Formats: sequence, structure tokens, C-alpha cells
Amino acid sequence: MSTPNKVTVLSHPLINARLSKLREMSTPAKEFREGIHDISLILGIEASRDLEQESYEGQTPVGPFTGSHIKPRIGLTPILRAGMGMTDALLELFPSAPVYHLGIFREKTTLQPVEYYSKLPPVPPIDLVFLLDPLIATGGTACAAMNMVLEWGIPIKHIKLLCVLASQDGLKHVQAEYPGLEIWVAAVDPLLTKNGLISPGLGDTGDRLYNTLKD
Repeated sequence: MSTPNKVTVLSHPLINARLSKLREMSTPAKEFREGIHDISLILGIEASRDLEQESYEGQTPVGPFTGSHIKPRIGLTPILRAGMGMTDALLELFPSAPVYHLGIFREKTTLQPVEYYSKLPPVPPIDLVFLLDPLIATGGTACAAMNMVLEWGIPIKHIKLLCVLASQDGLKHVQAEYPGLEIWVAAVDPLLTKNGLISPGLGDTGDRLYNTLKD
């Protein structure tokens, strides 16, 4: 489902089934990682539909053919640590893409994003960025990452934000800050708790990915 504000919410039975499994408290870390991977792969495929192609002439064992390459140089920017759960799926689609990790965490009291790490080189050697953030809760972390990528020199029209789950408020926040941003999200939940958690949500994605949940 597309909206006029360049936001696409995927509606697909496979995604619905995997997302339901992710929501279950009883889902172990291995299956949680697999579900995030599968949804991320579908997101990546859908978000790549409009990539510019470049043709070339090739030869099969039977005869000549006209093939195609993906023209833009793709880069992946996962937000640590949960964004790493989406990275392998995108690398399956773009195996030669460089991966630029961004370290941002949300301060527990103020819920404000805090930047602590950036692997962005001085000059972008790429044309298009896939920004990977599994959850958009308040939207603060996604906005902080967007600001880092824009300051790096990538224009907003060459950034695609991929997200497994968003809250309505968080999505509106990102749209308000960056109205020209292309956003691909698997599903949107209606509520955001006073502690800044998506409801019903998935819980802490990083903890569930890496089995670091506290009792």
C-alpha cells in the first residue's frame, strides 16, 4: 500500500505470517533472526523495483543476449545494533555493497537519540543508500541517522529507509522531518507507549535478535 508521502506499507501474506511469529514472546532468537531476515529480503526486493538498469551485450552457450546491470552504486547503512539483523538479507541482493555502520542509541529517560559511532568515509563512494532500521518507534533514531547520511553528502532522493515495523506517531515524525524521504515498512502499529515502545510491537529487537533479554 503506497501513500502520497512516499511511504509504502507492504501488505503480503508471507510478511503477515512472519511478523506474527516475531511478535510471539515464545519465539526463540534463532527464529526471530530468521523472520527479520525474511521480511528484510522482501522489503529489499520491493524497494529495488525502480532501480535504474544499464544494458550490455552478452553471450549464452546458445547465442547472444542483451542483459542488464544495476546502475547505481548501492551502500547499506544499518543502525547498530538491531539494523545488523537486516544487513545479511540486503547483502544477498547487493553482495558487493559496502556496509557503513551507524551507532545511535536512545537515551532511556529523555528518549532522545545519542550518536556514538559512524563508519561513513569522508566522501561517499556510492550513489544510493539503503538505511536499515528494524523499528521506528518515536522516529528519533531514524531522523538522527538520516541527518548523518544527508550531512555525508547523499541527497534525500537517493536514500531509501527500510523498516520492519513502525508506530503511526514515529512514521509521522520521520515524514514531517523528511517529507521527501522514500520509506518502505512491512507494517504499522497504532500505539506508542509513554516509554516510547511500539504497541503491540515486537519488544526490544536488538535483545531478541541476539538473545540478551533480561529476566
